[in-house]
Amino acid sequence: MKISHRLSFAALVSTVAIGLHPLSTNATEAFPRKAVTIITSFSAGTGPDAMMRAVGEKLSAKWKQPVVIDNRPGGAGYLAINAVRNTSADGHTLMLHEAISLNALPHLYKTRSFKVLDTFEPVGVLYTTPLMVVVSKDAPWKTLAEMLADARRSPGKLTYGTWGVGTSAHLHTVLLGEQAKVTMLHVPYKEMPQLYTGVSTRETDWAFGGAASTQFVYQSGKARYLAVTTAKRLPAFPDLPTVNETPGLENYVLEGGVVLMAPKGLPAAVRDRINADLREAVVQADIQKRYSTFGFSSSDWSADQLRRDLQEKAVLYQRVIRENNISAE
Repeated sequence: MKISHRLSFAALVSTVAIGLHPLSTNATEAFPRKAVTIITSFSAGTGPDAMMRAVGEKLSAKWKQPVVIDNRPGGAGYLAINAVRNTSADGHTLMLHEAISLNALPHLYKTRSFKVLDTFEPVGVLYTTPLMVVVSKDAPWKTLAEMLADARRSPGKLTYGTWGVGTSAHLHTVLLGEQAKVTMLHVPYKEMPQLYTGVSTRETDWAFGGAASTQFVYQSGKARYLAVTTAKRLPAFPDLPTVNETPGLENYVLEGGVVLMAPKGLPAAVRDRINADLREAVVQADIQKRYSTFGFSSSDWSADQLRRDLQEKAVLYQRVIRENNISAE
């Protein structure tokens, strides 16, 4: 089975005239009328946080209102979810979350289950990103194939870290294990910085991670990359092999997405205004320069296409969770 999670979306379905007519539920008040708060499931200082703050400055200038980033990491993403789900659906409170984790959560917590698209309105995408295979500088492996060979020789001994049960790192490591026919031990951490510090000290053998989130251990020389999950090598890392260059993993390609969601009931006009302004912000030269450094990609996604993608991917993650008996309870 080919595992391909590259998020490719159609162009914006409808164009919203910005600045000509005020947008609101009664068409009498402009959006935004006050500060916009973006509650994020990511820790301060991580890649998603840094990129959202940079893009938030662009949105603030466009909207002539403050954009406040409120970090609520932990709780497998539920801290951010619960902080947003019952707020006013007027666009002034948004949530930044990992798309894959958001899809997985309803299947991981049966006692706290919720239907994502009955609870939240997809708004837009901050960026898409591949993942790196991250190991300590002192790890014995020079290639991903060597690491997996060790895992085959001692099933269940090799450890992999993630930033939580059901996150993209967790689910895609399980998928990697399925294709490579290896069994590894999962070590979940509460936050990304703790995870990659743990990998750098060999507390944990390896982890998937984005270039932005792992730069503090990579650039300091405390960690190395063995491979990247893109279909082709990244221009920023021309000497870094792709995972699909490893024998047995020829079809393994993935990219994750970091998405903006709003409480259910957000008026379509406000949703499309935010979507259009977000897409305009992420293609500006200084943002693109930062994206290219970490292998991030912007995308011309409509809110409707994001909704369809979330629906489609939910089928895959439900299977992975069910067949591997993954539970966060």
